[in-house]
Amino acid sequence: MSTIQEIQKEIIDEFTMLDEWRDRYDYIIDLGRDLPLIETKYKIEENLIKGCQSNVWLHADMNGDKIVFTADSDGLISKGVISLIIRVFSNQKPKDILEADTDFIKTIGLKEHLTMNRGNGLISMLKQIKIYALIYHSKSEV
Repeated sequence: MSTIQEIQKEIIDEFTMLDEWRDRYDYIIDLGRDLPLIETKYKIEENLIKGCQSNVWLHADMNGDKIVFTADSDGLISKGVISLIIRVFSNQKPKDILEADTDFIKTIGLKEHLTMNRGNGLISMLKQIKIYALIYHSKSEV
């Protein structure tokens, strides 16, 4: 299993191969299309990420000592963005998620190429991932 840093490097490498932002947007949309579907029972109000322009649902479960995230969105770009974030943080230990940086977002230029609302949604997605990690980490400490 790859570390958070290794996955971020893979993403940076993938985006570096795409020169134009139009191609990067297309890639993000393709990633969203490939996102495994979240179970319908998790598309509920409590799993909606506040602050996103589109509806974005995020669910987390522990699988052994790692968190597995599933998500969906009704917006193509948002779905692609959450798929990138899930790719980085799913199947990782809560402590590793809490300690991880998200430099890959700045490195690939994602936030500055999103509209302000989508940029705020990106921040909300990352915050919700960290909240889940904090909850599961604190449960494992007990």
